Amino acid sequence: MPGFEVMSILGRIDAMRAEGRDVVSLTAGEPGSGAPVGVNQAAAQIHANNTVLNYTAAMGIMPLREAIAEHYRRWYGVSVPVERIAVTTGSSGAFMLSFLAAFDPGDRVALARPGYPAYRNILTALGIEVVDLDCGPAERFQPTVAQLEAQRRSGGLAGVILASPANPTGTMIDREKLTTLSGWCAEHEVQLVSDEIYHGISFGAENVSASEIDARAVVISSFSKYWGMPGWRLGWMVLPEHLVDPVSRLAGNVALCPPHATQLAAVEAFTPESLSFAAGQVHGYAAARQVVLSQLGDLGWGEVAPADGAFYVYAHLGAQLDRFGNSTAYCQALLEEAGVAIVPGTDFDPVAGAQWVRLSLAPGEPAVAEGIRRILQFQQGHAQPERIS
Repeated sequence: MPGFEVMSILGRIDAMRAEGRDVVSLTAGEPGSGAPVGVNQAAAQIHANNTVLNYTAAMGIMPLREAIAEHYRRWYGVSVPVERIAVTTGSSGAFMLSFLAAFDPGDRVALARPGYPAYRNILTALGIEVVDLDCGPAERFQPTVAQLEAQRRSGGLAGVILASPANPTGTMIDREKLTTLSGWCAEHEVQLVSDEIYHGISFGAENVSASEIDARAVVISSFSKYWGMPGWRLGWMVLPEHLVDPVSRLAGNVALCPPHATQLAAVEAFTPESLSFAAGQVHGYAAARQVVLSQLGDLGWGEVAPADGAFYVYAHLGAQLDRFGNSTAYCQALLEEAGVAIVPGTDFDPVAGAQWVRLSLAPGEPAVAEGIRRILQFQQGHAQPERIS
């Protein structure tokens, strides 16, 4: 299994900061806000009361599962039986459990390229064949029915993974297209896995859940992004009926249960106050996004993915490739010389990623503005001298 380049970059950032260097990190998808106040207060009270924290049910505590079910009723207008909700150790735990339950070794599962590398790496580690769908600007970086049908005819498909908003591109799938893709999966008995961990973070586009369209889809979400709780390690799944029992049995063996204290505190994430707090953070991401978009002309990068949601900007390096050769060399030089950390696209696209970079908006507008200022200064220092005619 290959490493995740962003984690190596984070290690270098830590070393540089230990040396006293000032680094603006626009790398990982880690919101800088922290958890909502009510969640933090609940966690503090749990420990102040010396609450006994033993194992919970493998699928999570009932109050949290009920709160998630109510969340789907309020946000999406869909009634999800609590029995079909599984609380997991982050969305990463949900990916592992759903892939184990839904697919067998040798199955073919399709996913977009560029895309989140853990999909590919977990599937490969489980002996599942990854089917790359080359999704570039022409496809708005999202799979199409034509691509899926071609793969089904050529070698068969057991599953497809969709992400909306997507990492690294931020692109989203609208209701009409999601309905079409979901219908195709249902018609051909292809298991749809919908990664919705960035729901709530969008800039004018509608967040549409696969749970609204087809109860046979696996829907994965998380407290890490919208609620600013990545280190709390808590996510969830909405499961189709046929995967409830397999996931329950697997969950009890793989991790026993999600973190107990985190589950208790996370019930408070769905209060009006916590949701208002999270919505306020989205305004901050929007402001940071605007900082980048307003400077694209000066940056001189190439094509930029339409960042409908999440908190990333995925951009082709354009003329910078002539100076640095590839995105890894560009990112290394930018970090060492200017103290700005962004991520090369190689994590997300093993074919064309050497030409692309991902910049995270999660640290907020001031950090992003300072990072862009340094990037512009860095690129100016590496500009080719003008020829004298």
